[in-house]
Amino acid sequence: MSTTSSVKIRPWRINQTHMEQSSGGCIGFTYDGTRSMSQSTRRAGQPTKQPRLIKHTTTASLDAVHRDRHRIFSLQPNGNITLRTSYIPESNLTPDDPGESTLFDAQPKPADLNPWNEVEHFTPVICEDANIGSEVLKARHQKTIRDNPISVWLLERQTFVDELIKLEGRGKHTNNTCQCGAKDAVFRCQDCFSVQLACCSCTIQSHEWKEGFFHPVSLKSMGLRVQLGHYPGTTCRKPKPAHGDDFVVIDVHGIHDIALDFCGCKHEVSHFKQLLRARWFPATVTDPRTAATFAVLEFFHILSFESKVSAYEFYHCLARRTDNTGITPIRDRYSLFLRMVIEWRNCKTLKHSGRGHDPNGVHSTNDGDLAVLCPACPHPGKNLPDDWETAPNQWKYGLFLAVDANFRLKCRMVSSDEKDPGLSCGWGYFVDEKSYKHHLNSLTGIAQEKSTCVSHNTVNMADTKSWKGLAATGVGTVDCARHDMKLANGVGDLQRGERYINMDYLVFSALSNFSALRRINISYDVACQWHKNLWPRQSMLPSRLRFNQDGKVIKFFVPKFHLAAHIEVCQTEFSFNWTPGVGRTDGEAPERGWANMNRVASSTKEMGPGSRRDTLNDHFGDSNWKKITALGRALLRKISVAVASEKEHRHALHDFQGSITESEAGVASLSVWRAEIEAWEMDHSQPNPFQSRVATMTQAAVRLELAKQDAKELEDGSVVPLHAEVTCSVFLSTGIDLKHTQHRLRADVGALGQHSTDIQRTKILTRRTVLQRRIDAWTDIQVLYMPMVPNLRASVSLLPLNDNDNDDSGCPTLNPNSSNAEDFPLLLPSQVCNIVACDQKMLEMEWSLRHAQANDALNECRSHIRVRRQLYQYKTQHVRGQGASTRARKMLDAVEERLMLSHAKYASAHKALVSLSPSCHMYCAGWEQKLQPLKKAHLRPMGDFGGQTQGTAIMSWIWLMHGISTNDNEGLQDSLRVEWCKARARHNRWLEEIHLLLEEMQRVLKFLDWQAEQWDSRGSSGMQPNEEEGFVAYARRQAHTRRRLAAVFKESWRKVRTDSDEITRSPDC
Repeated sequence: MSTTSSVKIRPWRINQTHMEQSSGGCIGFTYDGTRSMSQSTRRAGQPTKQPRLIKHTTTASLDAVHRDRHRIFSLQPNGNITLRTSYIPESNLTPDDPGESTLFDAQPKPADLNPWNEVEHFTPVICEDANIGSEVLKARHQKTIRDNPISVWLLERQTFVDELIKLEGRGKHTNNTCQCGAKDAVFRCQDCFSVQLACCSCTIQSHEWKEGFFHPVSLKSMGLRVQLGHYPGTTCRKPKPAHGDDFVVIDVHGIHDIALDFCGCKHEVSHFKQLLRARWFPATVTDPRTAATFAVLEFFHILSFESKVSAYEFYHCLARRTDNTGITPIRDRYSLFLRMVIEWRNCKTLKHSGRGHDPNGVHSTNDGDLAVLCPACPHPGKNLPDDWETAPNQWKYGLFLAVDANFRLKCRMVSSDEKDPGLSCGWGYFVDEKSYKHHLNSLTGIAQEKSTCVSHNTVNMADTKSWKGLAATGVGTVDCARHDMKLANGVGDLQRGERYINMDYLVFSALSNFSALRRINISYDVACQWHKNLWPRQSMLPSRLRFNQDGKVIKFFVPKFHLAAHIEVCQTEFSFNWTPGVGRTDGEAPERGWANMNRVASSTKEMGPGSRRDTLNDHFGDSNWKKITALGRALLRKISVAVASEKEHRHALHDFQGSITESEAGVASLSVWRAEIEAWEMDHSQPNPFQSRVATMTQAAVRLELAKQDAKELEDGSVVPLHAEVTCSVFLSTGIDLKHTQHRLRADVGALGQHSTDIQRTKILTRRTVLQRRIDAWTDIQVLYMPMVPNLRASVSLLPLNDNDNDDSGCPTLNPNSSNAEDFPLLLPSQVCNIVACDQKMLEMEWSLRHAQANDALNECRSHIRVRRQLYQYKTQHVRGQGASTRARKMLDAVEERLMLSHAKYASAHKALVSLSPSCHMYCAGWEQKLQPLKKAHLRPMGDFGGQTQGTAIMSWIWLMHGISTNDNEGLQDSLRVEWCKARARHNRWLEEIHLLLEEMQRVLKFLDWQAEQWDSRGSSGMQPNEEEGFVAYARRQAHTRRRLAAVFKESWRKVRTDSDEITRSPDC
């Protein structure tokens, strides 16, 4: 019987066989294919991450007929792949060895067979690298080369890299002669076994249907023997079968058993080299019995980058594709596949970085040589002008670094550096582990410095972070801040949190590659604390990492998103927005990359330390390469936005300055402001023009001032006090305090719920009683200063009951039908001035107190918002587990409650100011611009612009309010100065961004040209011409790739670079 179908797959299985036996014993990695994995794994003995192959038997039937299933693929002229499946009875087969028997004899099948049960009915199969025999088992404790095959492979690593590069050429097949005699053999099928070149007609003929089935099909069970070292179809005079005549090949289509013969001719190379030249990657260099095709390794390599799939998932996907029923045995080569993947990653990295072309070999590789460099960053001698050191505007040649840590990329303590040191110690992005840990061990006992800014948990809790069972709690990294690329030797493991001694080593290790640059900009979320003793701490570093800062400008910044959680001084001192020469850099580059990299954390945390570092190095390198290929689009998008934004902000600044310079006083003020900001930009020790210099008058200050006025009036005898102990100002201040106390009590009563305890209710009753006594004493004094109040209380219809009309703070409102103390109407002058006449002096006093109360409440809101922002960030990044999450949530709820009460206080004060302003208009003109109605939507952090950024949107007005002044003109001038400085800074940053992007575009093109020249100069010496061709071909291909990238980038940037140059040369800029 046979079936035919058309599919879109790669036709490797031309020489593969799948046995389907209707009876007899079979060995397999099996489960019932009709059931889901979740169902099958509920049974006892479910598979672990490293399942052992097991043996199970089925009842044999003597009359049953064995059938072989043959799957044959062919490439059609129209591009489709056809599949033909044939079933051939065993009688048509002629086995090579009639006496050959199955690996396990048939045994009776148990009644209830569970294929996952490793205890009942099953016997474990000894897989590759296991030694069978009593003598070997007795000596199992003795160390052999098989115990550490990686160390043996390292001796031949140079050979592996050489063979990979040689395959870029034609190898031995350089005469361009096909096996049919044609002279135009220039094609090679990437999916067939043969590496021989063929002409066009032979390539088509070997992949097309003929007589209903494919003729070039030979399977192991039909006598197929794959011969290495010779042309397909020819045999070796001295073939050497693989060990036990058993060889396993892992390919994209599945896991296959084949019969393999190595070449035993005198001129032939070692067995593992023969496999490499056939594009098969051997599992070992001594007596290999397993190999993976280059195709499957390349496929997994790219797939792991894009999907972050683990080797375990990928291997078992291949196993199920080979046989998804459990009938056919699948050879367990998972551990070997892991080893081949690690070696493949290392070989490919060495090949891509040009280390295979080094005459001194891969062992001459230096630290950081395998890293993919950022072409847009400044590299002296590679992409900078010859006179860059003497050129003006040195800020254009500055380096931008971003420092950060990731605590998702943990590493469990499952191995050690001695057992798994890794294959590229310090050659890539991770620093050399031995030198790194030696430095850390020499500084044990040094306590972490405490933060003097907002209580940064990153700093204060660095020594207390949980690390039990972990070899590394995360990784610290140094990135290119403008292009989000990891820097060479800028990554290292964190043992116990984000300590300064770790981050210092990583930063200066990355900086060692840029020692010639004169301007360094470093962004770090705790830079305000980290930079304080940085240079004294540098003296503790190894001498090779000490950075010479003479003649260099080094500036420190806090990333824009993190800046809002810092105190006000830090928000101007370490701001990207207000510092010249940084463009629109935000410093948040590492954060953008973690979302993609965190997906690999689940698999890398279970690896050994060396394998984990090699894997992360490979992922970092791929991430850098993807960003390089996307630089054309990324820089084009950025400069398009920058050009439009620069124009918009230029016009806005021009209009703002025009309104200021309408008067002579404005012209003079603008000149002074410009001198001040230019002085501050040159020297930050000068007065900061971005900070308000008008002191905000607090409620306590207003009370003190009113108390002094009362004392002076009593001394002069100009006022007769109505109460012997309580003056009018004290009476009003006490009333305002009582009103806020009512807000707090109403909020606490509303939080009780339906199932409050007796203790909670007792506390509320006690507070209510105390408040009622204070209100009774205050109302007795109120009759003296406001004699109309008793009549108002008697007339219920005249009472102002809607006390919080526009208050959306969430605080419970007054209940007019309640007799509780918290719902008693106090009837302050601001509440009744629209109903009855009040003393003008009393109204002015309350206005002053309410104005100060509004400023105090607004300051409280800003403080609570900063604390809330910091708590949210800490909870998201560091809090795990139900207990810790509950405590963090409780703390957040407490901050939210305080923010709600401060919001309610401001709303009450603002409502009073609105009521009092008609009576005090001469005294309070212009207050509405500074104290606006406050909504919940306004209570957002300074860095939160509702999806927009500092340079493109206006932040909440609460961060633009700079306080009040008794002199409105002085306060207005102060506000204008601050806003003009910010408008000027915004325009300058966009203009600098255009300059930086144009410089980066030029650097990218120069760097790619430099790399192309480097590849042109690479070659090999002392090799045979057929071997050397691969090295030359690979170097030419790499050089061509760089030149093509440069050409594509240059063409896409052509128009926008012309437009940008016109803007930068404009006199208005």
